[in-house]
Amino acid sequence: MKNIRPLGGQPLCAWVLQAATACPEIDAVYVSTDSDAIRQTVQNLGLGVQVIERPAELATDEASTESAMLHFMELLPFERMVTIQATSPLLTAQHLHQALAQFDRAGCDSMLSAVRAKRFFWNDDATPINYDPQRRPRRQEFAGTLMENGAFYVTRRAVLQASRCRLGGKIGIFEMPEHTAVEIDEPADWEAVSRLLAASRPTRP
Repeated sequence: MKNIRPLGGQPLCAWVLQAATACPEIDAVYVSTDSDAIRQTVQNLGLGVQVIERPAELATDEASTESAMLHFMELLPFERMVTIQATSPLLTAQHLHQALAQFDRAGCDSMLSAVRAKRFFWNDDATPINYDPQRRPRRQEFAGTLMENGAFYVTRRAVLQASRCRLGGKIGIFEMPEHTAVEIDEPADWEAVSRLLAASRPTRP
């Protein structure tokens, strides 16, 4: 079970749960799951995280993140929801703190996290997406393209209720450091993220 597999000396989910519970702008942290093993692991962390029983039909590989968000909305009141992916252990409380400050400052309705990719992208039909080959910019002068890194999303209740989507209304983007583009999706990702955690947060509790 990926979300509780050990990474850097603790379960994968512990990294984002520690970040969320340490962020002063987040009032309460919940985990939605249908797994007894995940429930027990979360409770054993001692972070005060509450576990919500996710219906079996919302826990399949085909179920969308929005379906879990909508289920949560039926159960609990909130003004804005921060949806965090367990597969982004490089997320920190400081990232969340800065993002929510930006969210409020800009009057956003929703927000996504992203990293800036300074790469040249192409369509399958060999047409360029983000630059003109006739005026190829130098990398240091190239603004690049923002790419979702899947670390977190912020959604106002009204937006989720109206559109049944995590993003809508006035959308903000919180830019995270380039190394946070790595997510835990493939086996090779575990080793890459382990090295990044050891280099960036060797003493994190």
